[in-house]
Amino acid sequence: MPLPCGDDRNDLGDGRICHMEIEAEPDDPGDSRGSIAVQFVADAVDVARRRGLDVPAMLLAAGIPPGRLESPRARVSVGEYARLWAVLADTMDDEFFGLDRHPMRRGSFRLMSQAAVDAQTLGQGLRRVIRFLRLVLDDVQGELKTAGGTATLTLGPRDAAVPLFAHGTYVTLVLGLVCWLVDRRIPLAALDFAHVAPAHADEYRLLYGECVRFAADETRLVIDEALLDLPVVRRPADLADFLAGAPANFLVRYRNPHSFAARVRHELRRAEPADWPSFERIAGRLGQAPTTLRRRLAEEGHSFQGLKDALRRDQAIELLAREDNHIHDIAYALGFAEPSAFHRAFRKWTGASPGAYRASGLDGRG
Repeated sequence: MPLPCGDDRNDLGDGRICHMEIEAEPDDPGDSRGSIAVQFVADAVDVARRRGLDVPAMLLAAGIPPGRLESPRARVSVGEYARLWAVLADTMDDEFFGLDRHPMRRGSFRLMSQAAVDAQTLGQGLRRVIRFLRLVLDDVQGELKTAGGTATLTLGPRDAAVPLFAHGTYVTLVLGLVCWLVDRRIPLAALDFAHVAPAHADEYRLLYGECVRFAADETRLVIDEALLDLPVVRRPADLADFLAGAPANFLVRYRNPHSFAARVRHELRRAEPADWPSFERIAGRLGQAPTTLRRRLAEEGHSFQGLKDALRRDQAIELLAREDNHIHDIAYALGFAEPSAFHRAFRKWTGASPGAYRASGLDGRG
């Protein structure tokens, strides 16, 4: 489900470590969210598990050790989550994870994309997507209204039979496609869910921004009405590449590059972790006083240490997936003075030691 396509903030190269390479998304200002909380994995497989399907086999097919779901602090890579989405869709013949009484049959997203790509504007494309999903789904029905300079997509009041993850998945599919149509992120003025906040509510805010709220009277996504006039820049000829890479190509692509957290991440990713600049130096590069930058980050729900920890965590997960990377080398490459410090930090991040985390990925036990 995760798709950080927008948040409430204003919107209007490879990094080589020792012999280990970390992707740095050279065309992106560095607002990288390279891993996804395991709770989203558990949500994705919930219906399949209740139907008695072989969930461990599907997780393994996606490269996710089944036992990893037992640790509430574990994470998976974006690629692993995208593969799980595809495996579930193939196995269940449902691109909506079985979350609706009427399945979104395999190939529906392709047809929806084909219907939307000929639109002239974002508004026209968004309305086509909403109409398509109204035909396909029974329980999750979207409606777009405009008033007072805002455009609001509502999904109706809370229904005990429709979980939060279903509404989140709907938002993911819609935003993923329309962001691609206009080739930019869509800044969200508000994203309210008609569900109580889950234990991993902060992960929703990490993905969508601080605009996320829970326990609303209905689920609603609000944007500036003027955005509906944005021109669609994609063409039918672009669809093949987009669909070949979906959903991985939109799970983390469209983000707010102008937030202070994104700009700090960008500054950090310019150097190897062992050579990361100080907070004061980064503040100077961004033209901010350290106290001001610290306050700005706090307003966005971040801290400098938290940003560094998240980057190290995601890079560690990437590097541990490669068997030829020695754990000691990873520790030093990530800027730890000694391997024991890396072990303590990694256990704090994921609930497992680096060795156990790697072993779980290799033998499938988790």
